This record gives sequence, C-alpha cells and structure tokens, in this order.
Amino acid sequence: MSKILIIEDEESIAELEKDYLELSGFEVETERRGDVGMKKALEEDINLLILDLMLPEVDGFEICRRVRERKDIPVLMVSAKKDDIDKIRGLGLGADDYMTKPFSPSELVARVKAHLARYERLIHSNMKENDIVEIRGIKIDKTARRVWVNGEERNFTTKEFDLLTFLAENPNHVFTKEELFREIWDMESIGDIATVTVHIKKIREKVEQDTSKPQYIETIWGVGYRFKL
Repeated sequence: MSKILIIEDEESIAELEKDYLELSGFEVETERRGDVGMKKALEEDINLLILDLMLPEVDGFEICRRVRERKDIPVLMVSAKKDDIDKIRGLGLGADDYMTKPFSPSELVARVKAHLARYERLIHSNMKENDIVEIRGIKIDKTARRVWVNGEERNFTTKEFDLLTFLAENPNHVFTKEELFREIWDMESIGDIATVTVHIKKIREKVEQDTSKPQYIETIWGVGYRFKL
C-alpha cells in the first residue's frame, strides 16, 4: 500500500483529500505545519507528497527544495495562488505537478495514481538485474562476484572467479594454457604457465564432486581445458 503525506494547513481540505485517497486504497497521513511536515517528509518512508504552498513556519517552496535534495518521490503542489510565476517556481524546484484550488478530489486521486504508476515504472526500469551464468548446478553471479554449487555458496579468489567465469561463458571450447593465461592474467606467459594449472586444480576442488573425474572442467591432453556443457 502506497503511503501519502499531505501537508496542508486548511484542515477541511486536508481531511477531504485524505478521505478520497483512503477510499482509493492509499495510506494517508496529514500535517498542518510546514516545519513538522517537512521533518516527516524527510524522515518517514512515504511514496508521494501532496504539498500546499502557503504554510505556517516553512512554506511549500522550501519544503519541496529540501525534499528534492534527499528524495525522488513524486511531489504534487497545490495552491490557491493562480499566478504562473508560482507554478513555474514550484515546478522549477522539482515538483512533479501543480494543482490550483479549488479542484475536484477525484482529479487529485487520478493525478496521484498517474504519478505513482509513472514513478514505479521509472524505478523498475532503473533496476538492473545481476548478470548470471548458470550451467548444470553452477550459478555464477558476475555482478556480485559470487558462486553457488548446487545451491551452496563457495568462495573464490579473484583469478579463480575470473577463470571459472571465462570458461563457463565459453563452454565446449578448448583453450590452451597460454590462451587462458593471456585472457585472465592479461599478459604473455613468458614460458611459465604453471599458475593456470594450479588455479584449475583449486577451482575443481570447489566445484567438482570427484576431482579425479571432473564433470565441469575437462583436461584435453596435449591441448588445454574446456568447460563441458
């Protein structure tokens, strides 16, 4: 349930707005003083703010400015002031909408729903899913750099993780030790590629049930290694 905060010094208007919004399924809290309302808007977990301009102690412009410094929630300004300069100033401070009193409660509810729906779409579009590689019981979270084997998390060093991920992303491809060294260590092997063998051994100890009969990382004798699908 979305939570809405109304900062409005006219009690009858605040209660009317509250009633209509609650009938539409929202949780609503009201506050009459600007300073107290601003504190709630900044500290409480609210989804949308309905903000009157003319308030005691702290006006709506200052509240909008302070909220915008800290939060991205939708802000709807309401006022009896019809001057364009007030609307321009309010929107310039980051308000998402500006409604001039008097307005119908049903129009307020419609705008609240529209802004919340838009905000939810924006939030979800900005949420990037982790890059996951999954092959036969091995789950590699490339974003979080974590590995699970049959649901159990295993710890990998940086190079072990990079080597496992590279092989898993290129299954059934046979790589020589020299190719793996260049790819993971980003340098020429300079005649010493034993580190690849050591890292393969450590990875097998963490992912294979029986390291003598590997089911994931196979040794192709005389060539190198491959990750078997």
